[in-house]
Amino acid sequence: MEAMPRLLHALAKSFARPACCRNVHVQAIIPSPHDVFISHRGPDTRRNIAGLLYDNLLRLGLRPFLDYRNMKVGDKLYEKIDTVIPYCKVGVVVFSPRYCESLYCLHELALLMECQKRVIPIFYNVEPSQLRVGINKYNGTCVPAEKLERFERALEETKDILGLRFDSSRGYWSEFLQNACDAITEQIAQSS
Repeated sequence: MEAMPRLLHALAKSFARPACCRNVHVQAIIPSPHDVFISHRGPDTRRNIAGLLYDNLLRLGLRPFLDYRNMKVGDKLYEKIDTVIPYCKVGVVVFSPRYCESLYCLHELALLMECQKRVIPIFYNVEPSQLRVGINKYNGTCVPAEKLERFERALEETKDILGLRFDSSRGYWSEFLQNACDAITEQIAQSS
């Protein structure tokens, strides 16, 4: 009879993970909590408005998500976005002249709207009327009509939200960033 408990103990030990790997699976399942998801077109905004906004929110003690600051080599972009957005409190969409050329950006926008997140649109060097979802090709990729309709719906819905505007040739960065951070913290407080 003693052989059976020893066998079970040996079997359990063989399935146990080494100490260095015990939390790996849990970390992959539980999304990191972020207060704010910043959607932006990298080439237009990474080195200015999006990066500065991220830094200011971090200084305020908030937990913003900005793709190039929070993702690591090997992360899958759509997977990461799809796990972060549902758990964030507020989405900040930094519209720029080329925002609608990116399928990633349009996916982020649509997901924010579908998850019914509080969204703060920022129109950076662009007017809302200039934003349009393109025809059905993005960098040679044929996009199905239903996806384009999804993107168009989200874009039109977002244009109806009172947002912030910033013209980098005439505006004052510090004043704008303060106003944006104030609006974001107010929306976070209302979402709690």
